[in-house]
Amino acid sequence: PILYGYFRSSCSWRVRIALALKGISYDLVPVNLQKDGGLQFSAEFKAVNPMQQVPALKIDGITLSQSLAIIHYLEDTRPNPRLLPQDLKKRAQVRMIADHIVSGIQPLQNLTVLKQMGEKKMEWAQTCIASGFRALEQILQHTAGHYCVGDEVSMADLCLVPQVFNAERFKVDMGPYPTITRINKALLELEAFQVSHPSRQPDTPAELRA
Repeated sequence: PILYGYFRSSCSWRVRIALALKGISYDLVPVNLQKDGGLQFSAEFKAVNPMQQVPALKIDGITLSQSLAIIHYLEDTRPNPRLLPQDLKKRAQVRMIADHIVSGIQPLQNLTVLKQMGEKKMEWAQTCIASGFRALEQILQHTAGHYCVGDEVSMADLCLVPQVFNAERFKVDMGPYPTITRINKALLELEAFQVSHPSRQPDTPAELRA
């Protein structure tokens, strides 16, 4: 497998966690979203992913983009350890939380949007994340065990940790979100979340390395 990604991309990080949990080794092709106006806009990368976003994964003779589509494919083809619960109600809750983050929070504060916000980008990111986290904190109070849904790591957790990393980067006050904070802390103790961390990637700049 070949993963096209960027060390600090939360969407790329979700996929790196899934690959690590499932023990899938891969080659990384770094796509620097900042260099020369963004290498995702190059003709070479547009041929890989016409949406010009990371991540993209070449695997089993196909090229997939969109982090959740990639993770669902890995789940379908390499089901152990599973990232979707067998219980259908819990499975729906996992998908709901993942979508809440992937559709309802992250796109509003991603690089493309922030570039449009100019000097207000920090304030905008904080507002979007805080709004999403207020809802997420409430949801998790009904679904959480040790992790987002019960006591097994799921697709929801793969989305949560990178989003908390973004929140901390944008200096969001995490005080009002004790459940999110507790789950994030527990997940960061797991090896798959550590090896996939933005501070430990081949394309991480020296000054940001762990």
